[in-house]
Order: sequence, then structure tokens, then C-alpha cells
Amino acid sequence: MTDQVTAAQSDTPEIPGKPTAASRTTLSHIMTHSDTNLLGTVHGGVIMKLVDDAAGAVAGRHSGGPAVTASMDEMVFLEPVRVGDLVHVKAQVNWTGRTSMEVGVRVLAERWNESAPPTQVGSAYLVFAAVDADGKPRRVPPVVPETERDKRRNQEAQIRRTHRLARRRAIKELREKRVAEGYED
Repeated sequence: MTDQVTAAQSDTPEIPGKPTAASRTTLSHIMTHSDTNLLGTVHGGVIMKLVDDAAGAVAGRHSGGPAVTASMDEMVFLEPVRVGDLVHVKAQVNWTGRTSMEVGVRVLAERWNESAPPTQVGSAYLVFAAVDADGKPRRVPPVVPETERDKRRNQEAQIRRTHRLARRRAIKELREKRVAEGYED
């Protein structure tokens, strides 16, 4: 679904780019007992929802309208999050295609009642597709990296995109080969 453009869309003029900072955001949330898993730490799914929420806000802001989660890559949990931690989810658009965007997310945690600096506890990369009112893909503005860090993130995002497409292609080819050999999956 991502990056498919209809003939009418391809005839539209170029959309002006937006700087990375235009849609960058931070979502903060204090963790409570209702967020815990059976081990007494914050459930990974709670963190993943916060990541998706922050990334979705960034994708919608950047694209100027609705955007849906197409994939989540490399969700990494570095440290456990505890009840009473103030979690900050920082997100920004790293790369844009015609209708899709990669959003990078860093998850930080700090004790709610301490003045120590936050610790990075996780990170993720999500791909969002911008959609119109009918759920069809729509064009997004290019992202304009502003800093050297933004430029590096943009380049890394292009590498991840290449790997996603290659993986998808290899799996499709394997499945087609298995069907041709008579295997039913």
C-alpha cells in the first residue's frame, strides 16, 4: 500500500518540503500499576502503544492529515521501565517517500521524583502511510533534514527501506517458488 501513486496524483505539482523540526514531538506519560506486566515492570505493549501514538502524531503533522501505521521495525527494549517512571517518547520523521514516511522514536525514562537525567530505555522505527478520506494513499511532503544528525538519520532510514523492500521481495520469491514446486502453505 505504501508509495503507490495513482496517475492523477503523479500529475500533481511537487509538494514543498518540511523541515524535520516542523513535526518533531515528545509524548510524556507517568507509569502506574495498571501499566505493569506479571514481572512488575511496565508491559512492553504499553511502551509500544506510546511509541505508536507519538509516531502517529508526527506522521499526521508532517503529512498534514491522516496517516496509518504500515510497519514497526526494530523495536528495541534497552532497560526495564518501572512504576513511577516518567516516560518521554521522542519522535521525528527521518525519511519520506511519495506516500510513506519513516518515523524514528527514542524512549527515555526518569524517576518522577528525582532530578537525574533520563535514561534511554528503548527505540523503534515505524513506517506510516498517509491516506485520504477514502483510505487511499496520498502524497506527503519531503522531509528536509536540518542538522547533521537529521541527515545521518535520513541516510540510515534509506538503508532500512532498501532492506525492507529486499526482504519483502525475497519472501515473495520464496513463496512463489514453493507454490511452483507444489507446496501448499
